[in-house]
Amino acid sequence: MVTVQGPNSSREERLNRMMLTYEKEVLRLCCMYLHDVHLAQDAVQDTFLKAYRKLDSFEGRASERTWLMHIAVNTCRDLCRGGWFRHVDGAVSLDDLPVPVAPPSAEHIALTQAIMRLKGKYREVVLLHCDQGLTVRETAKALGITAPAVMNRLKKARAELARALEEEA
Repeated sequence: MVTVQGPNSSREERLNRMMLTYEKEVLRLCCMYLHDVHLAQDAVQDTFLKAYRKLDSFEGRASERTWLMHIAVNTCRDLCRGGWFRHVDGAVSLDDLPVPVAPPSAEHIALTQAIMRLKGKYREVVLLHCDQGLTVRETAKALGITAPAVMNRLKKARAELARALEEEA
């Protein structure tokens, strides 16, 4: 018996594999970026739809993960530029974020809240480099900036986070 597959079956299989592998990471990134779990879910769907459309043009110069994070960040940026976004209550509850492996400590919660209050360009590098574990080079590719710019933003973000955490203590 021969199974007939559609012309896009390999693309669909590849997308399904990527979704199974990276969906939680992309959702966490979008939640922390957008401060709204429902917008984040929409952004994740848009991210994977855009990835599916561009799958044939993926050249492999970066990892699939980096490529998806780049798409996700740009999707979140696009959502933030929308006029109605400024009128939405941006208070995401930490309970709405995807569940981590272990329960977070009080310090982790304070740090996460401080990260969510950072300016966008600093929050992006922290989320990609520190939270998602991308290298400086991968973070630079995902954001379309240089590696030294990533290092500079990380340095400034760490200084802001240290100040915010000292004020809270």
